[in-house]
Parts: sequence; structure tokens; C-alpha cells
Amino acid sequence: MNESDYLLKVLGDNGYKTTSQRTLVYEVLSENKNQHLSTEEVYELIKKKNSNMGIATIYRTLQLFEEIGLVYKHNFDDGCSRYEILSPNSNEVHQHHHLLCKKCGRIIEVKEDLMNSLEEMIEKQYNFEILNHVVKFTGICDLCRNKENEDGNRKET
Repeated sequence: MNESDYLLKVLGDNGYKTTSQRTLVYEVLSENKNQHLSTEEVYELIKKKNSNMGIATIYRTLQLFEEIGLVYKHNFDDGCSRYEILSPNSNEVHQHHHLLCKKCGRIIEVKEDLMNSLEEMIEKQYNFEILNHVVKFTGICDLCRNKENEDGNRKET
């Protein structure tokens, strides 16, 4: 199923119409699927397409998309919500994990999900059905650490 058919199906299944604004927001998210865009970043990308869409429409559209499962809203502790499009071909229930650099703000996706065995143990021990989990690791990325090392080496010489 292609992305526009998927958008049409999910909106229709949830009782919503496919509008040009919703299609444009979904298109921008699809074109930037490996990024974690804020509402303002989505707005700036839409403006480049010569759209007259207001930011309030984008806020409402992203909220709707989150409610019906088209996007996942992340909070990376940077003061704004960031959105990531969910793949129409993915059967995954869980989100992937992220590494957050405290110096430059870089977000690195961790593709491996090593939490499954931990989830199984927690479910058995606490008789608790886990539906999802969110894991964020904060630290310093390799680019910032390398820059620190280069800066440190320059100062010593």
C-alpha cells in the first residue's frame, strides 16, 4: 500500500476526510521520515511548497495524526514536541529508542530493540501486560566528544 492510500484508509477508517492540508502535512512528514520534526519545522517545510497553510492547522493536523496512529509524538526534553511518521508497512507495536546528545541536540535512532526480554520478565514478575515502552538515553554524541578531544589537543600544543 502506498503512502497516499494509507493516509486515505487511516483517515477514512477513523471517520475523517482527506483534505489537501492533511495530505500536505503527511507528504512533508513522509519526505522527512528519518527526522523528528517539530510543528514549527513542519510549518517551515510546508511554506517552502508555497502553501498558505497556517501553523494552527498544522498543530491540529499533527494532533489528529497522533490520535489516529499516523505519527508518534516524542518529547526529547528540548522544549517542543517532535513528530515521527509511523510506517504503513510496519507491524511493530514498539517505538525504537533514541540517543540524545546534551551538547548539540543530535538525535540518533537505535534500531535494535533489546527490551523484549526485559519486558517478558516484568510481565511475568508483576503480572502486567506491557503495550509499549519509551526509552531515551542522554549523553554526549561521538561528534561532540571528537570535537572536545580536538579542542583539548589544540589547547595543549
